[in-house]
Amino acid sequence: MSSTQHTKKIALVDCNSFYVSCERLFKPSLIRKPVIVLSSNDGCIISRSNEAKALGIKMGDPYFKAKEIIKKNNVHVFSSNYSLYGDMSRRVMKTLKYFGTEIEVYSIDEAFLDLTGISDELVELFGKKIRNTILEWTGIPTSIGIASTKTLSKVANHIAKKEKSGVISLINTKDIDIILEKININDVWGVGRQLTKFYITNNISNAKQLKNISNTWIKKSSNVLSSRTAMELRGISCISLETHQTKRKSCCVSRSFGKKVEKFQDLRESITTHCLNAAEKIRSESLLAKSITILIRTSPFQNKEIYYSNSKTIDFPIATDNSIEIVKTALIGLKSIFKEGFQYQKSGITLSGLSSSENNKNLFSSIKKDKIKNLMQSIDYTNYRYGRSTLSLADAGLNKKWKVKREHSSKIDTADFYFLPTVKAS
Repeated sequence: MSSTQHTKKIALVDCNSFYVSCERLFKPSLIRKPVIVLSSNDGCIISRSNEAKALGIKMGDPYFKAKEIIKKNNVHVFSSNYSLYGDMSRRVMKTLKYFGTEIEVYSIDEAFLDLTGISDELVELFGKKIRNTILEWTGIPTSIGIASTKTLSKVANHIAKKEKSGVISLINTKDIDIILEKININDVWGVGRQLTKFYITNNISNAKQLKNISNTWIKKSSNVLSSRTAMELRGISCISLETHQTKRKSCCVSRSFGKKVEKFQDLRESITTHCLNAAEKIRSESLLAKSITILIRTSPFQNKEIYYSNSKTIDFPIATDNSIEIVKTALIGLKSIFKEGFQYQKSGITLSGLSSSENNKNLFSSIKKDKIKNLMQSIDYTNYRYGRSTLSLADAGLNKKWKVKREHSSKIDTADFYFLPTVKAS
């Protein structure tokens, strides 16, 4: 076996403008046209096509701020459709598993992949095969950066996004400093806003300068994270792949309202809806919750109005995934913190103390409990097959005047056969 096969190689696979790519997949006419996707309540811009970027539309800008540019340039606007993005993400990650078992799903549109078994000479070609396969099987374009550490693979990916091939390998690059000098310090993985300010104050403005800074200075002036980042930039792996997903300890569902609400009934409906969604999530992962926290608040940005925020945590008598029990407990908590006369802007719930249902066998299981379990399974199956909220509780309401604003929703549902793209044989 060639010695080159033992060189550490980490690939970062990043879906290009992921949310935009998902929308374009079902509307191919939007390819090469400016497209943006908005956050919850159509608030901020969270995904942009390259054409939209070229117009000067910035990531994170409020929608209203960019409205003039959008209208003038006929930019196509979509409300976020997270059920679609989540489904497409799962398909991409499933495709990646075809190329190796050592995979860390880093985010909805990013994953690290261990390619150590591939020779130095063939690794970039192998990366292109991965990219082409993902595009062919899912329709999602990606960029792939390959290097000896996770931080350097992020750098490689940054370069790959600007290359036509979409794949860059830094393995055996003779002078990495030439590349790192062109990478701004704020573009280095793990360097946030505060660290960027700190580095710039200390005349560190690019990745090369951080790489070559003395260990003594780092230990004296910075923290462990900076030391790890510097070592990774030198090609010394300090951050391992997290291939085993740990069970979550909590499950939070919260939403800002499409418009401010004052009535208890509206808050009741929103809290109920959040509980149902959270309960469905933990059941899908075979988890039980020990407690629930209910949160309501007004807008913190309304100077003329008195700000009010409150929460209530209640323990369940027995750890549960029962939607009915969770909603019942949540509404008790809501009643204790609700105050008349406020315009509420957000509500949310958090299920905490999550543990595996397999480790929580109740010796006193009853026929009633088995019936409830079967009911929950039936609800989950129906909602999975026919769409979320097909079956729900009456407390969740019907009109939902408070619901999240989604004026630009594509309403694409990958569980619906009729939404699937039509492929014609040539």
